[in-house]
Amino acid sequence: MNRGIAYALFTYLFWGMLPIYWKLLQHVPSLEIVSHRVFWSFVFFTVFISFRKGWKELITKIKTDGNKWIIFTPAILIGINWFTYIWAVTSDHVIETSLGYFISPLISVFLGVIFLKENLRRFQWAAVSIAALGVLIMTFVYGQFPWIAVLLAGTWGTYGLLRKKSPLNSIEGLTLETGILVFPVSAYIIYLLSTGQSSFTINLQTSLLLACTGIMGGVPLLVYITAARMINLSLLGILQYIYPTIIFLLGVFVYNETLNEGKIIGFTFIWIALAVYSIDGTYFLRRKRLAAVAE
Repeated sequence: MNRGIAYALFTYLFWGMLPIYWKLLQHVPSLEIVSHRVFWSFVFFTVFISFRKGWKELITKIKTDGNKWIIFTPAILIGINWFTYIWAVTSDHVIETSLGYFISPLISVFLGVIFLKENLRRFQWAAVSIAALGVLIMTFVYGQFPWIAVLLAGTWGTYGLLRKKSPLNSIEGLTLETGILVFPVSAYIIYLLSTGQSSFTINLQTSLLLACTGIMGGVPLLVYITAARMINLSLLGILQYIYPTIIFLLGVFVYNETLNEGKIIGFTFIWIALAVYSIDGTYFLRRKRLAAVAE
C-alpha cells in the first residue's frame, strides 16, 4: 500500500475513533476538557516547533503579514469548534457531530464561492443544493434545526478559509492559535485548581486522559500533513469521509443514539450530495489530466 494512503487511513481512523476518548472524560465538564486540550496542545506544538527551530520563521511571518486578523481570528474559530465538538460528544450528540463533518466539505465549497469568488460546476451546485435541502428536511421533519452540525461545519469551514489565506503553515498556525487561547484557559485551570473544583485531581486516570489531549490532537495532525504531501488532494478528499462514517456508526451502534425518520432522511440527502460532489470532482480531475497528456 502507498505510504501516503496508509498515513491518511491512519489519520481518518484515529479521528473517527476519537469520540471514544472523549466519552472516557464524560464526567468532566466540557469547558474544562477543552481548556486542557488547548493547554496541552500548546505544549505539544511548542515542543515540536522548538525541535524544528521554527520560532524565528513564525515570528517573522507574524510581524511582516499585513492582515493580522487573518492570523489571529482562526484561534477563536478553532476554540468554538473544539468546544462544540467535545460538548456534543459528551452530551450524547455523536450522530450530529458526524453530520457536521459530512457537510463540512460542502460548506467549504459554498464559502469559496462567496469569499474567494470561485466558480462552481453544475454538479457542484447540485451537491450544495441537495445538502441544503437535507438540512431543511431534517429541520422540519426532526423538528429541530441541526445547530451542532451546522456550527461544527461552519466554524471548521471558515477556519479553513482563513487558514488558506494565512501565511502560516499548519504547525505554525496551531502553535499560534493555541498560544493565543492558552492564556484564558490557563487562568481557568488555575482557578479550578485553587478552588478545589478541578477534575484533574480526581484520580490518576482522569489526570492522564486530560494531559494526553494534546498528543491525541497533535499526532494525527502531523501524520495527516505528511499524507497530504504524498498523495493527490482528490484521493485525500474522498478518504476524508471515512472518519465521519465511523463517528456515525459509533453513535448508532455503540452509544445507541436515536436515529429517527428526520435524521435518516437528512443523512440520505447529505450522502447523495457527497456522492454527486465526489463523482464530479473525480471526473473533472481525470478529464483535466487527460487534457494535459494530450497537450
